Amino acid sequence: MYLVESKGGAIGCMILSLFFLGTWPAIMTLLERRGRLPQHTYLDYTMTNLLAAVIIAFTFGEIGKSSSEQPNFLIQLSQDNWPSVLFAMAGGVVLSIGNLSTQYAWAFVGLSVVEVVTSSITVVIGTTLNYFLDDKINKAEILFPGVACFLIAVCLGSAVHTSNAIDNRTKLSTLSNDYGTEQGGTDISVSKEPNSNIVGTKDLENGSRASEKAKAGTAAFLVELENRRSIKVFGKSTMIGLTITFFAGVCFSLFSPAFNLATNDQWHTLKDGVPHLNVYTSFFYFSASCFVIAIVLNISFLYYPVLNTPKSSLRAYLSDWDGRGWAFLAGILCGFGNGLQFMGGQAAGYAAADAVQALPLVSTFWGILVFGEYRKSSRRTYILLGGMLSMFIAAVGILMGSSGHRK
Repeated sequence: MYLVESKGGAIGCMILSLFFLGTWPAIMTLLERRGRLPQHTYLDYTMTNLLAAVIIAFTFGEIGKSSSEQPNFLIQLSQDNWPSVLFAMAGGVVLSIGNLSTQYAWAFVGLSVVEVVTSSITVVIGTTLNYFLDDKINKAEILFPGVACFLIAVCLGSAVHTSNAIDNRTKLSTLSNDYGTEQGGTDISVSKEPNSNIVGTKDLENGSRASEKAKAGTAAFLVELENRRSIKVFGKSTMIGLTITFFAGVCFSLFSPAFNLATNDQWHTLKDGVPHLNVYTSFFYFSASCFVIAIVLNISFLYYPVLNTPKSSLRAYLSDWDGRGWAFLAGILCGFGNGLQFMGGQAAGYAAADAVQALPLVSTFWGILVFGEYRKSSRRTYILLGGMLSMFIAAVGILMGSSGHRK
């Protein structure tokens, strides 16, 4: 079994995990904005997410010789370690519910704000729990100022969303006045009217075919996006998106402490002589429970959709290949991202490994580059966005600086 033992190796795992975990939400958002049903996307995603855990378990978990104190993955599957297994599976359940919730929150609140708020809540609650579970191996005088930076980022993230929502309403009001419709109406067909913002370009959100596309940040762009996407958000209260976002953040804040308990047995639930679950066995059970919950919930959502998304069926899902490869890629990235986070956390402390919750830095980059988020917004929104990202940059550096070493 391969173990990350150096502080440098742990930080390397965190950095790579940060990129993976910041990229997969952008892929999922891309598919929703193309009109693919979130139920279809998440079913594809969860399959390769489990595949990543299986690959990690049968490679890193089986490398090298096994010992009585540190048995390899396959040996641990037959041991009497069910209390730790249940902790790992509980972590997978809350992560699956959190990931499922963010699929809908991205549509209402935007990729950047959702990732900032959920990650900040995760750090504020989860990192504090991990600090005490890890027997305080991280430097408190460095760790908790980093947590405070994340808490400030939560407040700024909410302010960014509110400010951007006001900007969008102003844009839509201008467009609706031009066409003599009610404010925020979705019946404006920008394709039938001349608009100075229409340009011929390669449509990043609809594949490779060329199309007439409104410039990002304009009212016409917002209407085109609403007409195309699978989750309709016009006319919905912004509190719906923020409520889903905060719920997802609470779910995310619990999965890492549960995984910590699974691998280190701080509550002494295992029988004497039974070795702790290694990180790879824990991750396998963690991902398996995540897979089961995702399959059950998403199949039920096919027939009983939430938030007025269209109904579907298992047959329709199986025949929907548009974007399936991207969904598979998202699952692989998320799976390896989580695995690397746990590998680094086992070496340097799970509280320090929560530095990967700075993934919104990556997600925001994709959101601005690919989706045109915040383009043509007000100066107030840009100032708040800059403050939010600044707090994240400070927080990730501080949290990595608090890394300790597990004895």
